[in-house]
Amino acid sequence: ERVLESVPRLKVISRCGAGLDSVDLAAAKKCGIAVFNTPEAPAQAVAELTMGFMLNSMRQIGMTDRAVRTGEWPRTQGRLLAAQTVGVIGLGHIGRRVARLCQAFEATVVAHDPFATQSLDGVTMTPLEQLLSSADIITLHVPHSAATHHLLDAKAFAAMKPDAIVINAARGGLIDESALAEALQSGKIGAAALDVFEQEPYQGPLLQFPNVTVTSHVGSLARESRLRMEIEAAENLLQGLIQIGAIS
Repeated sequence: ERVLESVPRLKVISRCGAGLDSVDLAAAKKCGIAVFNTPEAPAQAVAELTMGFMLNSMRQIGMTDRAVRTGEWPRTQGRLLAAQTVGVIGLGHIGRRVARLCQAFEATVVAHDPFATQSLDGVTMTPLEQLLSSADIITLHVPHSAATHHLLDAKAFAAMKPDAIVINAARGGLIDESALAEALQSGKIGAAALDVFEQEPYQGPLLQFPNVTVTSHVGSLARESRLRMEIEAAENLLQGLIQIGAIS
């Protein structure tokens, strides 16, 4: 709010990306500032990274690669995505794409989203508690807010299958990272893959686990998606300026 009030001529904010948590929306509204984002543009990129996390975790691609490079020749037995139940938490732009991609792999898909206005064909909507206990892979695709902060905590991990895979390519803060580390250490869950963290760059205990895949908040950083995001952000900015009569 302090920043927005200090620039009285500011009328439009056009954000490149899906999230709006970096903008004080209440303060922007108070100051009469229109705020735009590009939720559709990065959706495919994040969905595809999520699928990469799933395949890597089940077939242990990264772990096997590292072992071969040190002279080992492991005969690692993985798991088929087609044989798994994938639990998608959040059926927005990204979650819906993830669900469809998982269906293309012939996986069973269940989902939880109390705000979803429509479901997808072949996707069973389920309460969160049931999803946590029944899914082999749990992937997060919701915004971070007070209501979703540490959505996956120690209680949630305790409810999961012991070989469950947890994926977060959405927002840091959705997962209690200390509780996740404890769940991995104790064997309560099987593996995790994260692209986002509460504090970035991440330097925490999850880096110690070979069954954890971490990336550096690169979900939307696919060349084609980034180009589309920047074009849409520019178009949104122009549209916002037209609406307030700043340009014609």
